[in-house]
Amino acid sequence: MKTLILMAFMLLSAVSFAQTEGYKIGDVVKDFSLKNVNNKTVSLADYKYAKGYIVVFTCNTCPVAKAYQGRVAALNATYATKGYPVVAINPNDAGAVPDESFEKMQALASQKKFSFPYLLDPDHVVTKQFGATRTPHVFVLNKTDKGNVVEYIGAIDNDPEEANGTKTDYVKNAVNELSVGKKPVVASTKAVGCGIKWKKG
Repeated sequence: MKTLILMAFMLLSAVSFAQTEGYKIGDVVKDFSLKNVNNKTVSLADYKYAKGYIVVFTCNTCPVAKAYQGRVAALNATYATKGYPVVAINPNDAGAVPDESFEKMQALASQKKFSFPYLLDPDHVVTKQFGATRTPHVFVLNKTDKGNVVEYIGAIDNDPEEANGTKTDYVKNAVNELSVGKKPVVASTKAVGCGIKWKKG
């Protein structure tokens, strides 16, 4: 797996992280309602006491996304109680990759004991609204009087293989800064992972 992660990282090392579509820093996010692995729908509005959200586009099969599963769970364990829960969304089309099916999502969530929602975006509607292009791809939102504002977009950290001696925890830093009323010092980075598997046609 580490070789596959390194290959993905190297292939993307020269790719700009600038987005041409989807939300930008400072945009207000439109709420959504997607089916969770427990067959109930989840919306951001369901989290009445949230101060913000860590929205992670991830999946079942990408080696990079799989390498980050534990770190996503750790983010939720650390920050959900502080008002910044993880909301994970699978953007991939099961028609293109059968192992991305809802049933496989349920099995993964059960196996890994996910403590956060793992939502299916079957028609890529929410994925396209956000402008997510990779798995994993993270959007940190801050709840304000005008709505849920995008404050950080990009990677979880700069250490896909957990071998970087100068690791920077982008998402942790962003949430920590927001929680004390500051803007993230680093607001955008390059999301490193597998390309989203879109529906054909």
